[in-house]
Amino acid sequence: MANVRDLKKDINYVLGDIIESVYVWEYSNTDKGTEKSGAIIDEAIESFDELMAKVNAKNIENPKAHYNAVRNELEAKGNALIEKINKL
Repeated sequence: MANVRDLKKDINYVLGDIIESVYVWEYSNTDKGTEKSGAIIDEAIESFDELMAKVNAKNIENPKAHYNAVRNELEAKGNALIEKINKL
């Protein structure tokens, strides 16, 4: 169960840091609109909900492969969100 707990913490920390980065960007760029940054926050929250639902899924065939796929998906979504932040 330690791996599942660590995976949940990783999801929380990664997406929480992304949201915090968006808030820092908004704070330092008050002259720009927040439509795009708000969309990034919404996407991070949706990703969090999706990934947590996958982690909490029951009746999975191969748990190790399932959790590795979730971890890879977290990395891919996190990188995509960071790229969007960098383009702001």
